[in-house]
Amino acid sequence: MPGRTILFVEDNEDYQELIRLAFDSCEIEHNLVVVQSAMEALDYLLGNGRYSERNLEELPALIILDLNLPLINGPEVLQSIRANPLTRFLPVVVMSSSSEPEDIRTSYLFGCNSYIPKPLDFTQLQNFAREIILYWLNINQIPPVFGVVDE
Repeated sequence: MPGRTILFVEDNEDYQELIRLAFDSCEIEHNLVVVQSAMEALDYLLGNGRYSERNLEELPALIILDLNLPLINGPEVLQSIRANPLTRFLPVVVMSSSSEPEDIRTSYLFGCNSYIPKPLDFTQLQNFAREIILYWLNINQIPPVFGVVDE
């Protein structure tokens, strides 16, 4: 489904399952790809490792990024995404249980498009999933050509 993929980066396996259930309950066309580490997310985006066969022309329409990841944290992932011509314009929503002003500021400084509190109950997560799909996949516009930018 080109243009309908959401890449969700979340290291907590229990929360990953809740995410899948919430997005599946939306009944709005989408393709959810859940990865559990920053390295796996970057491999997916750049077609490395187990994603080497992935068509790089079919980038996700949205990345939802947990802020507190092991080894490589959310701001470092954002920095890598924004530094690469192929991925620099992809919308990134940071989702975190932190409401610390410094975490929010750092996320925007490194290029997130939105910062939202992590929904903690399933009904909130279902509402989040529905709203994310409606806005980012149906309303938001992203550049049609990635990696080719006049600077």
